[in-house]
Amino acid sequence: MSSFAQEVPLSWYLLLSSVLFSLGVVGFLIKRNLITVFMSIELMLNAVNLSFVTFAHEWHAVKGQIFVFFVMMVAAAEAAVGLAIIIAVFRARATLSVDRINLMKL
Repeated sequence: MSSFAQEVPLSWYLLLSSVLFSLGVVGFLIKRNLITVFMSIELMLNAVNLSFVTFAHEWHAVKGQIFVFFVMMVAAAEAAVGLAIIIAVFRARATLSVDRINLMKL
């Protein structure tokens, strides 16, 4: 084991978090596939979780990590319900294109 341990700076974690969040926003706004939009939302949630954990580690507080735990539970429930809705929409409309899905019309 090396005698000098270098820590990764806080700014690198925040930069990674902002890049991931930006990619999620771009994917949400540009992509027209329902599954890709769903994955972009998950990517944005994970980017926010990364910033919460970063600040919790920096400030030596457990509150941020507890909040991340609850966000992960909500994301897991959202994944289960969201995939069920995606499957139901695909069975009803035979497409996953956001432009072609309009559930208000028969």
